[in-house]
Amino acid sequence: MGDKRQLTFDEIKEKFPDALKNGNIYVCYQAQINHVTGRLAGAEALMRWEDPDHGPQYPADFIPFLEQADLIFKADLFVFREVCALQNYCRNRNIPLVPISVNMSRYDIYNNNQYVEEIEKIRREYGIPVDMLRIEITESSAIGGTKLITSVLEHLHQIGYVVEMDDFGAGYSSLNILKDLNVDIIKLDMNFLNGEIGGRGGTIISSMVQMTKWLNTPVIAEGVETLEQADYMSSIGCYYIQGYLYSKPIKRTEFLELAGKYDHEPQYSGKGLLNDIDSGKFWNPDSMETLLFNNFVGPAAIFTYENGKIEFMRVNTKFVKEIGAEAVDKTALNIGLEQMDETGSKIYEQTIKKAIETREEEECETWIDVSSRCCGDDRLCIRSHMRLIGTAGDQYIFYVRIRNITAERLQYIYLEDNEKKFRMAIEQNNAFAWEYDIATKKMRPCSRCRRELGLPEVLENYPEPMIENGFFPAESADMYRRWHKELAEGKDHLEAIIPLTEDRIPFIVRYTAEFDEAGRPYKAYGSATEVKGYNMAWHKSNSSNNDKGK
Repeated sequence: MGDKRQLTFDEIKEKFPDALKNGNIYVCYQAQINHVTGRLAGAEALMRWEDPDHGPQYPADFIPFLEQADLIFKADLFVFREVCALQNYCRNRNIPLVPISVNMSRYDIYNNNQYVEEIEKIRREYGIPVDMLRIEITESSAIGGTKLITSVLEHLHQIGYVVEMDDFGAGYSSLNILKDLNVDIIKLDMNFLNGEIGGRGGTIISSMVQMTKWLNTPVIAEGVETLEQADYMSSIGCYYIQGYLYSKPIKRTEFLELAGKYDHEPQYSGKGLLNDIDSGKFWNPDSMETLLFNNFVGPAAIFTYENGKIEFMRVNTKFVKEIGAEAVDKTALNIGLEQMDETGSKIYEQTIKKAIETREEEECETWIDVSSRCCGDDRLCIRSHMRLIGTAGDQYIFYVRIRNITAERLQYIYLEDNEKKFRMAIEQNNAFAWEYDIATKKMRPCSRCRRELGLPEVLENYPEPMIENGFFPAESADMYRRWHKELAEGKDHLEAIIPLTEDRIPFIVRYTAEFDEAGRPYKAYGSATEVKGYNMAWHKSNSSNNDKGK
């Protein structure tokens, strides 16, 4: 072998045909691993050149020369054919397939749709499923030719290819390119960190990952060399790793051996799921969704749920007012599971999971602790109606409407407490109590009535069932029926001593009526309290004499 050096432009142009024919140009594969599951998710095909006279050639050197010599088109088609041949080899031997990415240079794009037509001929020749092949474009290749590349991407998508953007973050117009191009997967250039974990670079790269989630676009971190880098990327939600940490680019035989050592990641579409509402429209200030969100739907918010944590991303002004915070207060965005007690956080998370499962609106009530500059510390009961509107990886996006029902809950607690005390008093005073609906003639007995008299939870056509079972004896029946007519006519209070049960035990029976806003009686509360030491016979005789004197 001669001296090891990089080939000149003229040498590359001259040697290229024989290099392809003789195998001096070949394909290596670099694995893509899910760092969380440890599974093989895919690979990238990379062109390599081993010159017999001058040794290995660096891609950064020979690829620009191939582009200048108008040879990159043939080189890229060679790589695509090699990848299809590998996929075909695996399929014929029942070796599980994983998607393999191939690079499309900016010169391929300038050939308009010719590149797409040529790779389709090759793919159909081998019969490879389109979802097992992915097309990579570089960020720099899109600069200055957005219209052209958009047309090519549309053609690729129509066929069914997943399109990846390579080297994201390495260029100068990342956000503009991302905004304008419909790519399915983003490959994040780890050189952006310059070896530093965290700091300003870490903050920016974390924001990039979060942004891609909102675009429902998976991320692959490229160039990961250390476990520390991989752990950091997975901690911010980027689980797919490509780099020397797991494998350098290796030849076909070595890659097949490596692929056999890993479980394979289940394959999903590059696009995330969107349900019912396009969540992205909530970020457009001019969209109808935003107009409704801000003005017509009542207190509402957008929040995300991921791995047991919720984060409110956007709230409207009515939401802020509903929880008693100021419009400029961050309190409204700090309502998480941490602000709820253990019971409340469990209820809220269970409701979230139910909404994910059912894809329907789900409701819950929880108490939260809030602290704001205007109102200080407070404890609120919030009724939430939530609905899943989209997913981004492991992150679920929810739309939620809320209502502050603190006053209602406190009143209910007060009434419940009073009712508990009332029941205890009834038990201690040997009394029975019931609620009577005047319009429907339905009676709802107390727990003691149900327990000792064997009554159901609701009695229809009251008071006839109690007369029939003998609780109100026959001699009192007509008077008791008359009472219920008087209640319907507007009598607000009735009271008398009546012998009850078969043993004719004297009870003070009372009724107090309740009226609606129009002054109509609609409900009455009855009670029967035993009178100790009362002479029922004397009372009956005295009542009879009094009646005769009238």
